[in-house]
Amino acid sequence: MSELDGRDLDPDEVDRLAFLLWSYKQGEVVSLLVHLGDRLGLYALLDGAGALSAEEVAARSGLHPRWLLEWLRSMAAAGLLRSADGERFELRAEAAEVLLEERGSLRYAGGAFTGPPDPSLIEDLETAFRTGVGYPYDRQGPSGVHRTERMLGPWARLALVGQVLPLCEGVPAALEAGILVADVGCGAGVALCAMAEAFPRSTFHGYELSELAVERARAKAAEMGLANIEIFHRRAEEIPRKAAYGLVLTFDCLHDMTHPEDGARAIRGAIRDDGTWLVKEVRCADSWDANTKNPMLAMFLGFSLTSCLASSMSEPGGAGLGTIGLPPSAVAKLGQDAGFRSCSQLAVDDPANLYYALRP
Repeated sequence: MSELDGRDLDPDEVDRLAFLLWSYKQGEVVSLLVHLGDRLGLYALLDGAGALSAEEVAARSGLHPRWLLEWLRSMAAAGLLRSADGERFELRAEAAEVLLEERGSLRYAGGAFTGPPDPSLIEDLETAFRTGVGYPYDRQGPSGVHRTERMLGPWARLALVGQVLPLCEGVPAALEAGILVADVGCGAGVALCAMAEAFPRSTFHGYELSELAVERARAKAAEMGLANIEIFHRRAEEIPRKAAYGLVLTFDCLHDMTHPEDGARAIRGAIRDDGTWLVKEVRCADSWDANTKNPMLAMFLGFSLTSCLASSMSEPGGAGLGTIGLPPSAVAKLGQDAGFRSCSQLAVDDPANLYYALRP
């Protein structure tokens, strides 16, 4: 045993914690290098090419071979590339699935890795700890919108229309026939565009507080030639309460709102009596013990501090729910308090999120 300030220390436990802490630092560094590989198109170049040397990658990419060798070795050390000798490197099909298949795989994760945040953001976080008031989503800049779009995009494109909507009784048929749909907190419009493309007879309205996300959503709809989408720069509370919408979506955004209860009441006023409110929220539980079963809990809470909690406390008196602030019981109560008579959890195989259908 060793002593520090008169306290007995277990050296094995000290070693374990030191290794744990350095492993987090390794993850930070590897994250930057994953983003760099994505940005330089290196994973796409390696996909299906077999084992290549740094010189061969340089010849195909126009990049410098010595810098490439260090990056290739780091990716092999991280287990993302295969190398038997540290000289030739291969991207396996399984790695390509999670690093490259943004359009076709629900297991795609490469889009979660973006460039470093604005260094001054840490100053705003420090201020938030001192004042209790966070910052709005747009404080993260365009990279925040880009990261969120690429992180959440595959599920919206691949699972929403094919897996989630069919679990909502009557909704696919109504969309086929043509109804008015609202996506509250639509972000960059990935879910909106997926639905608008699949159901051309329906009309889709997106409501979003972030100016940067609104710009991206409008651009995406225009790029895809979708004339049945309209995007509004408005808060959730400002959705028109005309009981006109047959379907309302809130995906990964209720816990970000400063006043989610006001948003829920506005949604109840905007939805038809035969309509459906489809909610997607982070997979979490009521108890700390249950939440610690999630191996990614530290990441979820880190996202909360830098994005979700910061947003939900960006105004004085904000709800401050944070990433794990809406477990199933809280979602049901939020709906009940807003005037929804039922809340059903949908059987969707999503490791990160839970889905609910609420009916007036």
